[in-house]
Amino acid sequence: MLGAAPGVGKTYAMLEEGRRLRAQGKDVVVAVVETHGRAATKAMTAGFEIIPRARISHRGVELEEMDLDAVLARAPGYALVDELAHTNAPGLAHEKRWRDVETLLDAGIDVISTVNIQHIESLNDVVQQITGVPQRETIPDAVLREADQIEVVDLAPQALRDRLSEGVVYPAARIDAALSNYFRLGNLTALRELALLWLADEVDSSLQKYRAEHGIGQKWEARERVVVALTGGPEGETLIRRGSRIAARSAGGQLLAVHVTSQDGLRDTNPGALAAQRMLVESLGGSFHQVVGSDVPEALVQFARASNATQLVIGVSRRSRLAALLTGPGIGATVIRESGDIDVHIVTHSAAAGSRISLPRSRGSLTIRRRVYGFVLALVGGPLLTWLLASMRNDDSITSDVLSYQLLVVVVALVGGIWPALFAAVLSGFTLDFFFVDPLYTVTVDEPFHLLALILYVVIAVLVSIVVDQAARRSRAARRSAAESELIASVAGEVLRGQDAFQAFVSRTREAFGLTGVRILVGDRVLAADGEPAGTGVGDSASGRAGGAASGSGDDSVDRVPVNDEAVLELHGRALQSSDRRLLSVIVAQLASALANADLEETAREMAPLAAADKVRSALLAAVGHDLRRPLAGATAAVTGLRTSGASLSDDDRDELLDTAETSLKSLTDLLTNLLDVSRVQAGVLAVNLQPVDLVDLVPATLDELEVGPAEVDLDIPTDLPAIQADPVLLERVLANLLSNAMKYSPAGRRVVIAASAFHDVVQIRVIDAGKGVPEDRRDDIFVPFQRLGDTDNTTGLGLGLALAKGFVEGMNGTLEFEETPLGGSTMVVTLQAVTS
Repeated sequence: MLGAAPGVGKTYAMLEEGRRLRAQGKDVVVAVVETHGRAATKAMTAGFEIIPRARISHRGVELEEMDLDAVLARAPGYALVDELAHTNAPGLAHEKRWRDVETLLDAGIDVISTVNIQHIESLNDVVQQITGVPQRETIPDAVLREADQIEVVDLAPQALRDRLSEGVVYPAARIDAALSNYFRLGNLTALRELALLWLADEVDSSLQKYRAEHGIGQKWEARERVVVALTGGPEGETLIRRGSRIAARSAGGQLLAVHVTSQDGLRDTNPGALAAQRMLVESLGGSFHQVVGSDVPEALVQFARASNATQLVIGVSRRSRLAALLTGPGIGATVIRESGDIDVHIVTHSAAAGSRISLPRSRGSLTIRRRVYGFVLALVGGPLLTWLLASMRNDDSITSDVLSYQLLVVVVALVGGIWPALFAAVLSGFTLDFFFVDPLYTVTVDEPFHLLALILYVVIAVLVSIVVDQAARRSRAARRSAAESELIASVAGEVLRGQDAFQAFVSRTREAFGLTGVRILVGDRVLAADGEPAGTGVGDSASGRAGGAASGSGDDSVDRVPVNDEAVLELHGRALQSSDRRLLSVIVAQLASALANADLEETAREMAPLAAADKVRSALLAAVGHDLRRPLAGATAAVTGLRTSGASLSDDDRDELLDTAETSLKSLTDLLTNLLDVSRVQAGVLAVNLQPVDLVDLVPATLDELEVGPAEVDLDIPTDLPAIQADPVLLERVLANLLSNAMKYSPAGRRVVIAASAFHDVVQIRVIDAGKGVPEDRRDDIFVPFQRLGDTDNTTGLGLGLALAKGFVEGMNGTLEFEETPLGGSTMVVTLQAVTS
């Protein structure tokens, strides 16, 4: 029985299995069962034959262990052996209980046992990282893997915490510390996942062995295995993260990254990028693999099939359309064709065309590339069309010849715009006249009608070219408007999602305008930057003229655009066109608003302490009239009584007045001391002397100061607790405040508990009472000065105890928090750094 944590029900499940076997007539005995005082578990042992335990005396303490010889002598069919990872007492045949189990197995006795996931040797360090608790009792993985059957006893983390809170797992004194340390919800969730994944890996190993033994090569989708193909290019991180998200969608999904190297080692890769991507894969819980192959698609598919992969993630090709046209289908198309039943994801990335938010340049209606293509089409298509028409020429073909050349002009206009179309119109007009209009092979025209047709032919070509040019211009403007809207929406979205507003501005601005670098300067301070600026510092860009003027030329231009009286947006790279500056003005306006908001937030943060101080002063003035007046009035009345009636007072009356005066003056002194301490805490001038402090020595001194004995307080402080980094004087006052507060509200007959435990690199001190607790709507107020639950007597004070304690603890780089005691009451948790060396 494998469990994620103590208390999930492993022993109970083992006894249930024993009962089932007994019902089938099997010979089952209890070799050793640890009930840990749980009534339900003890009740399950009823009816079993229980082998008496061996009694071992060790250092004056009598220990009970499983009697291995007695079990061997009894020779049952099945033996129930609890806690497989248990360490035996010195003097027994084996140091570990799992060795005893091996002996029972060698004797032909089947064993049903229990173990927690934290006791598996290979997971020991992982469990310690999760829980902060080292495990000294472990068993080798091979021992567990040799089991004929492994059953996980699973329980939801919150259900286990509920069982713990109800006192089913641990005694009441240990519940609060357990819930706040080992049994945290996050710890239990991680341990549960670890147990399930470990078992899933074992089942997967069995499945792989079965497939290998039976020669099964077909993919079985028992779990998601995502293979990510890496080239060492800049798209690698995007592909890895996408693959990780795909793998995470199903429980137990695996991430595998693979890089294919050529057999001759000549394939161009970036070793540094591959190393960084390997670290990213491993940080996401995946594994990195490198295979050798001359055919990349074939190597990828073979690796995916060998890994029983269900999904393959590759990046979209970085080649241009022309390169793809000349070199044929790329790796992606081949992988898709060869992948068979493996799903292939082609992921776009920033290195691919069209994946970044960039603005189309406003430099005419059509690009230079399209104009060149138009001229090439006219120069190549014209002679080919002439050769084709000349080979089929007859007396009645002039009409079809004219229409064919007209079609060529229209196609050239659609591709290259007006100038290639005019060139094609003039060229085809002369060609038509030279080869197809009488007299042939001359540029003269005999009939005016033919001349009119040629002129109309050129006019039609020009009109079609103009229409195409205007359509291209409008299309380009629409694309630019869409890109501008996407840019503004992207910046606004990143700000709303909580990302750094200024970093979002510079990143998107550089990306949109295709700049080498963008910076926001406030005076000489760089508020945010992205990319590589043309210079190395602010002074390097000082040559740029304010007001949006640019210095430099070409790709070395530096533009400094004022945002407000102090901030400047500095643009490095190409000189911006007038159409770009319209959008830039919108970005600058948004940036100015963001800077104004940042200034307002800074002002609000600066005003917050002043508002808090005003609130404290108001509370102080309200409290002085109530709490300070009473001890003053008591002391004054007592002294006045002694002066006016001192001679006629009895000894008992005189002593009572003196006690009243002393009590009132002491209360007044304590109140003034606390007020001064609160002032020092809030002014940030609290003197703290941090040094290693041993709680074993400090707590008794605190109890002596309060005159509290063992009848009123229970101590649960481990002797091996590490020292803590604290100021002993302040920590003693903190504990005194918390302890006196707990004793005040704890009901009669219920003792206050002071418990301590280590967790990772911190030590937590708990002061636990069983009182009525704190209402949920008041829990945020108990650490605020001058806050009390109900009215108090003359010795209570101003409600500064918890406020002072919190200030002292935070001054020692710790925290003070409230927790509800599971069985009723309040728990104050002091967390301080442990001394690690």
